[in-house]
Amino acid sequence: MVLMVSKLTGGTEEPLVPPVNFANVEDRVYRSGFPQPSNFAFLKTLQLRSIIYLCPEPYPKENLEFLKANNIRLYQFAIDGTKELSQDILRNFITETLKLLIDVRIHPVLIHCKQGKHRTGCVVGSLRKLQNWCLSSVLDEYKFHAGVKSRDTDIKFLEAYDVSYLRQSLQTSIYQYHGYGSKNEEDCYREKMRHTNLR
Repeated sequence: MVLMVSKLTGGTEEPLVPPVNFANVEDRVYRSGFPQPSNFAFLKTLQLRSIIYLCPEPYPKENLEFLKANNIRLYQFAIDGTKELSQDILRNFITETLKLLIDVRIHPVLIHCKQGKHRTGCVVGSLRKLQNWCLSSVLDEYKFHAGVKSRDTDIKFLEAYDVSYLRQSLQTSIYQYHGYGSKNEEDCYREKMRHTNLR
């Protein structure tokens, strides 16, 4: 997807290119693969306050400069991208990531890993379970973004991830996750998938 906008200087059109695997998760919550410099103009339109980065590698200097110039805060959760990551370790990382993600004070926020498939898919899928999505919709969304690289280990993780501990901790915390937990987003997603499958 490439959006075109006209700049006032010279009237030339400059492409706004989203990062790979970009999608809107919720109002002011986005997901994608790793942003490249060619994506910076697009990211500026989102008016991001935060980025949640799910990889252990250091953030590139050019990206850090973009964040600083646009007053965007970086939160890094060093989740190893290997298939052999233990389910317990992944569960702890995902739970800590969700605690941050649902704090609306950091929104608008972009969640990303390298390709926006596995680690990002596990975070978003776990968020969907917190929102009371049915498991089939959670897995359909994960598979849609993972494509042919869908992993059985990720699917098993999403099937087993228990949000009850997170819900209990949120009841005594400062976080108020207003508006989430409704079926509206799930219904919209199902409708989108139905139309996609009809093509």
